[in-house]
Amino acid sequence: MWSPGAESSGFFLGSVPKSIHGNFAICVKTLSKKGPRHSPRPRVPASPHQKSEISQDPHSGYVCIAGRPNSGKSTLLNLLIGQKVSIVSHQPQTTRNRILGILTEPRGQVVFVDTPGIHRPYYRMNRRMARLIEESLRQADLLLHLIDASISFGAGEKKAMEMVNAIGQKTFLVLNKIDLVDKPTLLPQIDFYRKNGSYSEIIPLSARTGQNADDLLAEVFRYLPEQTPMFGADQVTDQPEKFIVSELIREKVLQRVRQEVPHATAVQIDRFDESDRQRGRVRIAATIVAEKPNQKKIIIGKGGEGIKQIGTRARLEIETLLGCRVYLELFVKVIEEWRNKESFLDSIGI
Repeated sequence: MWSPGAESSGFFLGSVPKSIHGNFAICVKTLSKKGPRHSPRPRVPASPHQKSEISQDPHSGYVCIAGRPNSGKSTLLNLLIGQKVSIVSHQPQTTRNRILGILTEPRGQVVFVDTPGIHRPYYRMNRRMARLIEESLRQADLLLHLIDASISFGAGEKKAMEMVNAIGQKTFLVLNKIDLVDKPTLLPQIDFYRKNGSYSEIIPLSARTGQNADDLLAEVFRYLPEQTPMFGADQVTDQPEKFIVSELIREKVLQRVRQEVPHATAVQIDRFDESDRQRGRVRIAATIVAEKPNQKKIIIGKGGEGIKQIGTRARLEIETLLGCRVYLELFVKVIEEWRNKESFLDSIGI
């Protein structure tokens, strides 16, 4: 039996049935033996850009990062902030919520808004995401239209360009993934977007390597209005820890199952017990939701190996986030057609 005071590390699995039906939940409990492998806060290495002292005439404002799925929006946000505030996966449409990443330095404060990828909405969940994208675009002081420079221009990118340009706000075109592109092919792309789009600046960069990120930041600060920062200098996101924990678990699910269960999973936090946090321990129980029994079976994996890997990888990052030992308990259940259920979408904050 697993107990909170156990000193052994690893997973403690109940018997896993040979066949899985209905909404039966598999429970996996994981704990660390020695606590977090990283020092408590700051949660991750500080950004080279993040500095506390602000000039007397700071430039501050909201900058919305928009673009097609898999264009690298979350990777760019994490790069600019200097720490992980938005989950990353090779799966398109990884981001479902509006994520704020806050950068404060001597030039001022930039509140980056990471949005879901611009796509055709098939479910109620996707329609909610589409409304969120448009609201975020309209409320920003500056738009960054992120494009994957390693793929050719198509109908989806045309729609994204029209949507962003229709807002009528100052917009930068950011050609991402230039580390994957031969330089001679960039010039025709830049020329094409200059002629067909409405952009104040066109900046090629690589969110993966950081190439030209400083140039982008310099231009962002130059375009933002002179005004007092909206958030404290030590704040890097507006999202609560509970939400970030659920996203970290979902990220590990996406990384584990890849193409097999692309978008049919969600994560609910059932318990977030901080009563022992002063003693360096937090207990978390979460449910991974799938739409079909076969998807649930894939998540659990043979002999529970899949859910075991998800739990281990998620716990390590959650411990870094919270700066303490974490007891993580995972369940898997089926809620058919959850992406079309308004009440469930409300419950997970989409």
